[in-house]
Amino acid sequence: MWNRNVETFLGCDAAYEEGHIVLFGAPFDSTTSYRPGTRFAARTMRAESYGLETYSPYQDLDLEDARVFDGGDLELPFGDTARALGMIRDFATEVLTDGKLPFLIGGEHLVSLPAIEAAAEKYSDLAVIHFDAHTDLRDKYLGNRLSHATVIRRVWDILGDGRIHQFGIRSGERAEWEWARAGHTNLRPFTFAGLSDAIAAVKGRPVYLTIDLDVLDPSVFPGTGTPEAGGVTFIKLMKAALSVIHGCRIVACDMVELSPPLDASGASTATALKLLREMLLAFEEDFIRPQIV
Repeated sequence: MWNRNVETFLGCDAAYEEGHIVLFGAPFDSTTSYRPGTRFAARTMRAESYGLETYSPYQDLDLEDARVFDGGDLELPFGDTARALGMIRDFATEVLTDGKLPFLIGGEHLVSLPAIEAAAEKYSDLAVIHFDAHTDLRDKYLGNRLSHATVIRRVWDILGDGRIHQFGIRSGERAEWEWARAGHTNLRPFTFAGLSDAIAAVKGRPVYLTIDLDVLDPSVFPGTGTPEAGGVTFIKLMKAALSVIHGCRIVACDMVELSPPLDASGASTATALKLLREMLLAFEEDFIRPQIV
């Protein structure tokens, strides 16, 4: 039996047994190559979530009517990458086995890998939809195959060609772009153009949605380790995320790369929280609507 976290995200205080979605934090940024701090994201988001309303005027839904369990942060060993990833994979596996949707809050983007591994173990035909500023397709970074810069390449090792759909990408080595364009991933640069085609392509299949928040423009979201100019707006990201949730069979997802220490204003945390609220409500809509109609 999983107990509620002492401090939960706003409106996410259901018991594990009754929850449809299980939120959990993966406070890990040990391979961060530029500016660390993402390990503090989930903890800060919980504390700051009480500045947000539970009600969404975008969707006319309220988290008070939802059933979301917050399991808190995993206690990850920062000096042991393999062990940390194994702990994330084990937790995600347990949640999936119990028929619930794991929603991981990073942490650096490498924490997505074990959650995707767990989903792929359960669903052999898994597809991934990836929002990011960066390709994350290097085979090695600084000699390391396990890095935030290699995470989607490691996902490809699991899934193979044609099952990874990338959007918002605007940064990466030439070799990464060439590798993607050779047909290994379906990479759509700069915007969400072509997202409806990707949703149609994975219709009926289990899908993992991974959102690196640096897909947002730094003017909107400065609190991230590797900001890249030319990103999307909050509204565009929210609409894209909701279209994936409503159009796909999402079995697991994550939100990564918020670094609260890099934005003293707190605006980046507030932005991440609003996106989280809208995503949770979109997932829960089928359960909420019958209660409030």
